[in-house]
Amino acid sequence: MPTIYIDNQPYTIAAGQNLLQACLALGFDLPYFCWHPALGSVGACRQCAVKRFKDDKDTRGELVMACLTPADEGTRIAINDPEAVQFRAGVIEWLMLNHPHDCPVCDEGGECHLQDMTVMSGHTYRRNRFPKRTHRNQDLGPFINHEMNRCIQCYRCVRFYHDYAGGTDLNVFASRDHLYFGRFEDGALASEFSGNLVEICPTGVFTDRTFKQHSSRKWDLQTAPSICPHCGLGCNTLPGERYGELRRVRNRYHHQINGYFLCDRGRFGYEHANGDRRIRQPLHVQRGKVPATPLTAEAALGEWAAMTRAGGRLIGIGSPRASLEANFALRRLVGAENFYAGLSAAEQAGLSAVCALLTDGPVPSATLQGAGLSDAALVLGEDVTQTAPLLALNLRRLRYRKAAVMAAGFQLPAWNDAGVRELAQLNLPNLFIAATHATRLDDEAFGTLHVPPAELLRFAAAVVAALDVPEAPEPDKGDAVAAMAWQTAQALLKAQRPLVVAGLAEGEPALVRAAAAIAGRLKAKGRAAELFVCVPEANSLGLALMQPKELAAAMAQGPAETVVVLENDLFRRAAPSAVTAWLAQARQVVVLDHLATQTTALADLVLPTAVAAETAGTWVNNEGRSQRAFAVMVPSGAARPAWRWLQAMALAMGRVDLKAWQSIDEVAAELAKALPCFQPITELTPAVTVPTSSGHLPRQSHRYSGRTAMRAHLDVHEPKPPADADAPLAFSMEGFDGPQPPGLTTRDWAPGWNSEQAQHKFQGEIAGLIETHDTGRRLVSPAGKALPVEFSPPAQAKHLSPGEFQLVPLHHIFGSEELSMAAPAVAQRAPQPYVGLGPDNGFAVDGQAIWLRIGELLTEQIVRIVSGLSPGLLGWPMGLPGMPPIVLPAVAKVEPS
Repeated sequence: MPTIYIDNQPYTIAAGQNLLQACLALGFDLPYFCWHPALGSVGACRQCAVKRFKDDKDTRGELVMACLTPADEGTRIAINDPEAVQFRAGVIEWLMLNHPHDCPVCDEGGECHLQDMTVMSGHTYRRNRFPKRTHRNQDLGPFINHEMNRCIQCYRCVRFYHDYAGGTDLNVFASRDHLYFGRFEDGALASEFSGNLVEICPTGVFTDRTFKQHSSRKWDLQTAPSICPHCGLGCNTLPGERYGELRRVRNRYHHQINGYFLCDRGRFGYEHANGDRRIRQPLHVQRGKVPATPLTAEAALGEWAAMTRAGGRLIGIGSPRASLEANFALRRLVGAENFYAGLSAAEQAGLSAVCALLTDGPVPSATLQGAGLSDAALVLGEDVTQTAPLLALNLRRLRYRKAAVMAAGFQLPAWNDAGVRELAQLNLPNLFIAATHATRLDDEAFGTLHVPPAELLRFAAAVVAALDVPEAPEPDKGDAVAAMAWQTAQALLKAQRPLVVAGLAEGEPALVRAAAAIAGRLKAKGRAAELFVCVPEANSLGLALMQPKELAAAMAQGPAETVVVLENDLFRRAAPSAVTAWLAQARQVVVLDHLATQTTALADLVLPTAVAAETAGTWVNNEGRSQRAFAVMVPSGAARPAWRWLQAMALAMGRVDLKAWQSIDEVAAELAKALPCFQPITELTPAVTVPTSSGHLPRQSHRYSGRTAMRAHLDVHEPKPPADADAPLAFSMEGFDGPQPPGLTTRDWAPGWNSEQAQHKFQGEIAGLIETHDTGRRLVSPAGKALPVEFSPPAQAKHLSPGEFQLVPLHHIFGSEELSMAAPAVAQRAPQPYVGLGPDNGFAVDGQAIWLRIGELLTEQIVRIVSGLSPGLLGWPMGLPGMPPIVLPAVAKVEPS
C-alpha cells in the first residue's frame, strides 16, 4: 500500500487510486464536480486542483488536477497551498458566471453539491455585471424536470446517461458557454434509469418532477432506511415523508446490491402509497353486494371473531410482496398445513427450483454488483431490463470491464474514464443473450438469439454439450442455435469469472436448471462461475423458503370455510373464472391489503395494511439476502402493519395459545425458531448504544422545521412523537446525531456535504463498503456439489394449426409490476394494451386490430410489431392494466373479425 504526503503528513492509502479518491477517502474536503465514484475521471471541471511537489525539497511545485493524477508511492501534495486555493476559487467563479441566484426557490436547494463546493471554495461575491446566457427548458416527461439555466457544464449527465446507462436520446449540443444538455426535441427520456440524473447532476438542472409537485424542502423530510418493493433485487432506498405522505425516494448506497443507482420504477413508483386506490380504513364489503361500509378497527375485529366462531377450515394465502413477518403471522394463524402461496403454478414451481439451486446447487449466487465484475455472461430467456433493471445496468459495464483489462496493458488506470472509454469502443463485451424476442440489452451483446421457448432449452443443452467437449469443431452456421451455443461456450471457457443469468419470466423452471447446469460445468473446469437468478417480486424467495403449499392445491380441494388473503390480488395468479368461482364458494373471505384490487372487491371484510414505507419488515432478495427495512412514517388512517392485524385477529379468536408479540424482533425470533433457515434475520437490527436519554436515532434532520406549524389547524401544541417498538429510530429530530450504524443511516449528510456526495464520508474507501460491512444476511448458500445440475431434455414444440399462436410473456418495467402502476407518473410511461407479433408473422401489421380466442376468453387486441419474435409466437404483456389476465402456457387462435 503506497504512502503519500498531504500537507507534509504521511498517509497510507489503497493502491490504484487517483489523488482525489485518496484525499476524499482520508476525510479531506477537496471540491470537485465532473468526477463521480461510479463514472471515473475526465478532468472537465478543473475544480480539484492541488499543488504537487517533486520531493520534500521542492518549494515551488505545480498545479495538477487531483482526479487525473495517480496517487503513487511518495507523492507529495498540498491541498491548502495559496496558489491551489486561489485557482479553485477562480474556477468556481467562472462556473458561477451564468448560474442564476435562485437557491431559495431551486428544488435542489439545501441538498446541492454546487452550494457545498461554492462555500468550500470561499466564493461569496459575484463580480460579473454582464447579462447571463439563458436557455429554453424542455419537457422531459413525467419523471424529470429540466432547468438548463443552472448548468455548469460538468458533463456528468451525458456521461452517465449515454456511456454508463446506454441511453441515446440525451446529448450535449452547441459549444463553449452555450452548451446545452437535453434531447433533440421535447419528450420523455427513454432510458429506464433517467431518474438517476437527479442525483448525478451536481446542480438543479435535472430534478425530481414528482417531488416538485409536493413543494417540500429536503431538510424537512422524515427519512428512514428501506427496501424497494418493486422487484426482487432488494435495492436499498431512502424514502422521504412530509405531512403524512411519501414525497420522494432516493438511492441508499449498498456496495453489493444497487451501488449508487436505482431504476426509474424503484425511484418513482412510491406514489402508490398516496394514490386513490389506497385503503385507509377497515371495510365491510359483502362481496360487492352493497356499498363498502367503513368500520372501526374494533368493529372489524369483532366481525372477524363472529366469522370464525362457527369454526370450519381456515386457510391463508401468502404474498410475495408482503414481508417475512407478515407471511409468518398468517402461517401461524392458520397453521402450516393451511398456509398456501399466492403464486401461479409456474411461478411456484420456478421458485422451488431456485431455492433448491441456491441451497444445493454447484455455484454461488452472484450479487448484483458482482454481476458487473464478470468477464463473460450469458443471459438465458430473460429480458433483464424489464424484470431486473439494475442487473441490465450492471451488465452494460461488461464492456468497460473488458476495456479496463486492456487498459492495464497500456499502463492506463481504470479510473481514467476518458481513456478506458476509448478502448471500450474497440469491441463488444463477451455478453450473449438468448430470448424469445429482442431485448433492450441486445445493443450491448456480442451475440443474440431469438427463438421459441423450446429452442431456448435446445440452445442451453447445446451449450452444455459444447462445454463438455470444448475441442469439438464449430458447427455449421446454418443451424443458428448450435452455432450460437458453440460461440457462447467458447467465450465462457475463456473467461475467469463467467456469469450465467436466468429467471422466471418465461414461466419455464427448466431454464433456471439449464443455467445452473451451464454454470456447474464451468465451475468443474476451474472457472469462478456464478449464477444470477431473477425473481419477480420483493419477497418471492422469502415466501418460497417458507415452503407454502400451492395455490392450485387449495383451489382443487374445494371451498374453505374462511379464506384470509394477505396483500395479494389472486386474479394475477390464476384464471379469473377459477378464482371467482373458488372465492364465491367460501363462506367468508377476508383480505388484508393496502390497495383496492379485484380480490378486495370480492371480500366480505377488508383490513387496511401499511405500505412498505410505513412498516418495519424483512425481505429476501433474489440472491437469498435478507434485509430489514424500517418505517419512514406512521401508517395512514387506520392502517396497521399486516402482522399486527393478524396478531389482533388471533387474539379476537381467543387464541391464547399464541404468544403476543410486542415488536418485530419477537416475530423474527419465533420465525427463526419455527423455520431454522431464517435464523440470520434475528441479527438484522443493529445494536445501538448511544449516549442519549432516548437511546434512539432521529428520522428527522437537525434542520427539520414546522413541527408545530404543520398541525396548527388542529392543535397549537406539539404532540408527543409516536413510539416505534420495531426500530431504534425516533419520529423526531431529537436523538443521537453522531455516526450511525450502516443499517440505520437515515440520510447522507456530513458537515459541509449536504448532497448525496456525502456518501464517501461513510465509506472505508471510495465506492467501498459502508463502515467496513454491508447490511443484510444471506439465508442460503450453495452446497458446492461436485456433480453439475442436470435439466430435462428440451420440450417438443406444440404443433400449431393455421391461425394459432403460442403465447409468450412480454414484461414491461413500466406496466407489469402491480404497485408502481398505482403511481401516476409510472402509469404515464406504461404502454397501451396490445399483443406482439414478429415482423415476419405474415398475418397482421402494426396497429391492426385482431380477435383472439384463448380458451374461453374472446378478446380484441391491437397488434404491435415486436422485433425478434419468431413466427408462430404471440407476445402477451404480463400484468399490463387493460389486458385480460391469462395463465401461461396457452395458445391463441385468431378469430374472424
